[in-house]
This record gives sequence, structure tokens and C-alpha cells, in this order.
Amino acid sequence: MIPETPIERARMDVDIACVGFGPAMGGFLSTLAKQLVNEDGTPAVESAAMPGMPPQVVCYERADDIGFGVSGVVTRAKALRASFPEIEQAGIPMATPVGEEKVLYLLDPVGASRRPALLRVADQAIKAFQWALPVKHDAFELPWTPSFLHKHHGMVLSMGQFMQWVGAQVQGTGAVQIWPGTPVSEAILEGNKVVGVRLLDQGVDKQGNPDASAFMPGMDIHAALTVIGDGPVGPIGQQLDAHLGLPAGHQAREYAIGMKFVVDLPEGTPLKPGTILHTFGYPEPEIFGFLYVHPDNVASLGIFVPTWFDSPVRTAYRYLQHWMLHPYLWQYLKGGKLRSWGAKTLGESGLHGEPQLVGEGFARVGEGSGTTNVLTGSGVDEAWASGVQLAEGVVELLKANKPFTKENLEAAYITRRRASWVEREGRVAEKARNGFQKGFIPGMLGMAVTGLTNGILTPGGEPVQPYKRIPSVEEYYRGRIPAEEIAAIRQECAAKGVSLHNALMERAGWPAIPYEGQLLVSHQDALLLGGKVQAPAGYADHVVFTHPEVCATCQERICIEGCSGQAIAPGESGCVPAFDREKCVHCGACLWNCSKPRPGDAERMIIAFRAGTGGLHSAEN
Repeated sequence: MIPETPIERARMDVDIACVGFGPAMGGFLSTLAKQLVNEDGTPAVESAAMPGMPPQVVCYERADDIGFGVSGVVTRAKALRASFPEIEQAGIPMATPVGEEKVLYLLDPVGASRRPALLRVADQAIKAFQWALPVKHDAFELPWTPSFLHKHHGMVLSMGQFMQWVGAQVQGTGAVQIWPGTPVSEAILEGNKVVGVRLLDQGVDKQGNPDASAFMPGMDIHAALTVIGDGPVGPIGQQLDAHLGLPAGHQAREYAIGMKFVVDLPEGTPLKPGTILHTFGYPEPEIFGFLYVHPDNVASLGIFVPTWFDSPVRTAYRYLQHWMLHPYLWQYLKGGKLRSWGAKTLGESGLHGEPQLVGEGFARVGEGSGTTNVLTGSGVDEAWASGVQLAEGVVELLKANKPFTKENLEAAYITRRRASWVEREGRVAEKARNGFQKGFIPGMLGMAVTGLTNGILTPGGEPVQPYKRIPSVEEYYRGRIPAEEIAAIRQECAAKGVSLHNALMERAGWPAIPYEGQLLVSHQDALLLGGKVQAPAGYADHVVFTHPEVCATCQERICIEGCSGQAIAPGESGCVPAFDREKCVHCGACLWNCSKPRPGDAERMIIAFRAGTGGLHSAEN
């Protein structure tokens, strides 16, 4: 790593430094930009960093372009419409109003799914009486679903396309600068006060050691206010959580990996724009799926694989393909073609995981601040609203010439947030998924009871650290694959330098994927066909195994099995896994897909997901 000796760094002073350009930051910047300059072009408030000018606001985004690194969504769009009342007439590519919406319980057409006994009984009953039930192609269409699951009057969006549109609106005001391809390595701290951010060093090797001829220290950006919106696994959010700790009773222990395809549907598809399909039950009961139809015969589809899917070989990509091949979905997808592909970590702790939202010189917005609603399965609108609330508070403080102290930010921002619909609905949802700590059926019942009682009743257990839920491979496959056979498979896969999940899943009864090179493609081909991974030279690796001695003895290695881009692979015998950033899509799943706690810190695992540049290029995701 970089030596401890002081490094001379360039410095730039701004009024507000922002980290991450996602929906929350979009809400913040689009609201703020409208109020910094008067109609005649004069400053509405004056910059402290550059007197006589409007406040200097700069946003730093890790990805190489705005709109990369986010994901597709269906949203009620309440906060989005408040910011852009004419949003449906704005001509945003791939946007459409929500139309028909269905919730489907998918039966198991191959007999390999690990279903609890009660669910197997329910499956048999559905099949026995399917003549009298709305069962089609091994899927039970729920005749009634509670309103909290629906997105009536909402919108289907490509977040990549939407964020590019938002970026154009924001930068068009001339009041805000957005710098893509500029990762922030850390917050600059003076005690507990954040005084700005440091950009990532360039001209270093993969271990962070400087090249004497090319080393360029990251610039220090000093700001009166630092706004952090870098998501649930962002390095600045992680740094502040480690430094300040979470509020008493809070913990961020629930995550999911969302993996998605954007697909050209086959010609003549009966699916209309705005069609929404929500699924559960298959390929494993814990895995939820979605299909959203955009205009022009394009669909976004994918699955969510959560921490409470207690499998040591949880692979989102393989399960996604089995989900696509389910008869109900394949009737619409057969003959389709992959356009783009991506993956993203979702912070599913909601208010359980709310961090210190403000402090001296900083404020946090968006998914990393606990806005996700785990009952309704929505987060974009909530994240956007948090950004708007902060912007309103910041303008109030600027006009009153008040400093960005913790006390002032609490009064201007936290008060607004606590009084908002985001907070009210978040409180209802706070414990909605606790039932999944006890299993799939208790989890589904817990969500239903929570939603129907408006959060008054919330059955279930308290979330535990992800690594505490992970069984060994032998325990997970007990009764299906003998331990000695698992040992042989492990040895064979190690010799080939490949992960375990394909061999184990096929041995457990999952059929091989019938690759056809168009929609059903290998994981490696998805990296080539569904986007382009960029990994510029001159930066340190952003995935680091902090305790190699622990990795060397690990048998589960979920970091390998669950890696979205196959960027983590088996290393040499007895060594840590190998990381290849040429394949990394920056989903951050490795951070929580680890079965070993960090010595001395029960809330963190032994993989560090640090600041880095590049990632998957796909503006449709």
C-alpha cells in the first residue's frame, strides 16, 4: 500500500462535495441547482469558496459515465413526479407507465428446488386442483395480492437512461458539475468532522504501490458540506460507519444481489409495454424475480438472491438462467436476444441499517442511508425523496448563512425526513422481513401480516450477521450428495480452477443450461455480449482479502460462487482467491458473500470492497 510518509497533494476548495451519482444524488442536485441562481443569472446565495459566485457544487461518480452502475426499476414515482410533474411527457428512453401487473407463484418444473415440507404439500395441492385454479405453465397467478405489493400508477424506467436524462437537466442549469470516472477514496476527517474528500490515487500497481514515474496522488477536495450517496456498499459510507459506528440498535445485515438482463423480446410478443410480473417460489423459494416490459419490445428481467438464502453456493447467474427457463417465463422469452446485463447489491436492511445520517460537515442520502422499503420492495423513489429533503434543508441553511454543523443539519434535513412519507412507510416496513430469519414460509407470512396490519404486528426474528447463516457445503447437501463425493468434486474443481456450483447443482438434479448463444449464454459470454467491463490501469485493486490466513482455510468460499462477473476465482492451493478486475462489475456482492467474520469486528467480513474505477458499461441497466 501507499507508504505512511506524507504525500503532497493538490487541493481544491468547493462549497459542497458530493459522492456518487445515483437516484438520491439526482434528487439532491436537481432540487439544489434550481435554487442557487436567480432568473437574471445572479447568485441566489453566495459561495464561500469563490466569493461573488453561486455556491460551487461538484459531484464525483466512480463509473465512467453518469447512468452506468445503476439498475432497472418499477417505481410508484411519487417523489419523481413531485420533482418533474411532466415526467411522463419528457421523452425519457425506455420509460413507460405501469400497466398490467401480476404476482406469480412459480412451481418447480424440474424437481431440484429445495422446498420445505409444507411448500411441497402446497405444490401438490395446486397441481391436483389446477383445473379449478388459475394455474398456467407451472405458475399460479395469485387472484388477489395486497396493495402494498403493487405499483399502480407508477412507471417502468431504465435507471441508466433516466439518470443520464437527470444529469443533462442538472448540468444544463450551469450550477452543478458532475465528474464521472472520478472515484473518491476516502472522506477527509478532522476528528469526527468531515472536511471534504480525497480522490483516488493514480499511477499505482494493483497493491497500491506507487510507480515513481507515473504516480499521481489523489487531489484533496475541501468542502463545507460533503454529501454521501454512494450506495449500500460504497467506500465512504463504509468508512464513516466504521469510524462513527451505527446508532444504537441498528445494523446493516441484510443484502441481496440483483442480477438482470435487458432483452429484446421475440417478435409478436403478447406482452404490452408497462406489463409487470413479480415472481416467487422458483428456482428456490427464497429467490424473487421480476419482468418489466419497456416500449419497443424490450424487457428488463432478473432475480434477487438474498442473504437469507442459506446456500454456500448461491450463484445468481446460474439461478437466473433456470428462472428464465421456467415454462411460464420461457413462453415469452424464447427467441429473445440479450441486449445488456448487470448486477447490483441491494441494501435490504431498510431502517434497521440507518447509519448516522448527519454529522459535522456531512449528510447521507439514498440507499446507503436506509431509505429502501423492504415491504413494498421499492427504493428509487425513496432515495430520490431523501435527496430532495436534504437539498431543501441545505438551501435553508445557505440562505440563513448557517454553517453545516450536526445540529443545523439535524434541524434542516432530519426534521424533514422524519416528517415525510418515506419515514412513515419505512417504519411500517422496518421489520417486515424479519420472518425470513426463521425460514421462507415464516418470512412470507411475516410480510403479509406486517403489510395487512400496517406494521402493528411484525412476527419474526432479529437479523443476524450474514456469515452466521451459512452452512458448510456438506451440511447444505446432506441427504442429497455424500460428503466423500463432495470432496471429490471440490478436488476436481480446484484442479480445473473453477467454482463448485455448476458441478454441485447438476449433481443435485438441476439440468444443464441449453446454451443457444443468443439469450442463454455462458457467464463469460454475458461479460462480452451484455456490456463491456472497463478496468483502467494505474489503480489499486478494489477487492482485497484482508486476512489471507483465514481465506486459506475457508471451505465455503461464497465470494467465488456468488461473484456476479466471475471476477473472483480459486487461487493456488492453500492461498486466497484470485481477483481479476477485468471481469468485476462493481456489484459489491463479495463484501457480504463471505462466511468468515473479521477478527475483532463481528459486523464485518474479511473482504474489503474499496474505491475503484471502471466497471460494467451498460447505460440501459
